[in-house]
Amino acid sequence: MSRIFVSGSATGLGLMAGELLASQGHQVVLHARNGNRAEDARRALPQAEAVVVGDIETIAGAKDVAAQVNSLGHFGAVIHDAAVGYREGHRVTSDGLPHVFAINTLSAYILTALIERPKKLVYLSSGMHHHAQTSLDDILWKKRRWNGSQAYAESKLHDAMLAFAVSRRWPEVLSNALEPGWVPTKMGGPGAPDDMDQAHLTQAWLATSDDPKAQMTGKYFYHLKRMAPNPQAKDPELQDRLIAICAEISGVALPR
Repeated sequence: MSRIFVSGSATGLGLMAGELLASQGHQVVLHARNGNRAEDARRALPQAEAVVVGDIETIAGAKDVAAQVNSLGHFGAVIHDAAVGYREGHRVTSDGLPHVFAINTLSAYILTALIERPKKLVYLSSGMHHHAQTSLDDILWKKRRWNGSQAYAESKLHDAMLAFAVSRRWPEVLSNALEPGWVPTKMGGPGAPDDMDQAHLTQAWLATSDDPKAQMTGKYFYHLKRMAPNPQAKDPELQDRLIAICAEISGVALPR
């Protein structure tokens, strides 16, 4: 059995993945952004080993969450599930960053860099990433007029890029990305047409399965099957630019 940390797991797909993993006998640590949501998570999954509390929209908050996770000991897998959705208005964090970028892109980078290296890393992307551009020259939306859907799609492309960059830099780690489908979560909205019963399975499978089809790295998945990602996600030069940008903004280097 494995020990798994799931970011953004007080509700939605993260919690569903945690529930599935716990039912399979794995040790699960959840994450909530505040105390009230942490209590909700504990009630929803009382068998969780712990619930880490911290708001990862700030650089300091993401660093603190990573420190809390490390204080609990080593994990076999980390699932990066925390995100805000595609209907977000423009809001700037206390660090002066668009909150969609801060949560969906930068926090995943900071947690990756600072949490003790697991054997498996899983990043949730989105089908919307297929039509996105990296937009690394204006990643903070200082030149463009805000578009929440576009910002979300870009951030999910960044998550796939991060997964593949890590797979190059840390060959001993299985690092993959996936899209869960457009499902009727709070983020996806009630009209989302995809299968909710399938949405959380791939992340749990990639985090724990001994299936040879899951024992891969630098791949992209949808409903337990490999899928071709946006070609930009596989570009090493773009990956390295994204890593450099995140390192400069956060002050956190990604270890070699």
